[in-house]
Amino acid sequence: MTAVDEWTALLAEAGELTPEAVSRLVDAHGDRGQRAIEAVGESRVKGYRDFTVVVGHDDEYIVEDGGCTCADSEYNLDADDPDQLCWHVIAAHVAEAIDAVDHHDMWYSDVRDFL
Repeated sequence: MTAVDEWTALLAEAGELTPEAVSRLVDAHGDRGQRAIEAVGESRVKGYRDFTVVVGHDDEYIVEDGGCTCADSEYNLDADDPDQLCWHVIAAHVAEAIDAVDHHDMWYSDVRDFL
């Protein structure tokens, strides 16, 4: 069982951010974990018909199939290590586990046309 599996299971069981789950998440992911928790707390994880989007400070990042469009995922993380995740993917996992995804019944591509 990976560290991600452990804290995800704790969150899903509790249905909320618990001190134990937060501690394990931050121990496993450090600053990335803390940023993910902040994003979930600020309702910046958006679910669309086609995929999940995490709103960062400068841009929006598409999270799909465990990957992300951010530079951190592309350049800094080992894709073969299931515990190395960018904060956007961590936020998506957290939000899904505690039912905190801000769902939108529309395609993200339609939203991007307005931005």
